[in-house]
Amino acid sequence: MKAKLKEMRDRSTDDLTKDVSERQRHLFDLRSQAVTEKLEDPSQLGKVRREIARIKTILRQRELEAAKQTAAAGQKKA
Repeated sequence: MKAKLKEMRDRSTDDLTKDVSERQRHLFDLRSQAVTEKLEDPSQLGKVRREIARIKTILRQRELEAAKQTAAAGQKKA
């Protein structure tokens, strides 16, 4: 899993954003299958939810880092 996490961190923000939307769409499909009782592996729901959470965590970390850098740059100008 660490290799997969490292790969995610190396990807661009745009790629991660697209990946989140794709996985959310996939999660919706899985939920639909679960309701109609056609879902073969119920553990897929949890796996996809965790993947979405990991990607969103990486995006949030990048957002906070960017905010920290702009705040530091603002203090240097003042």
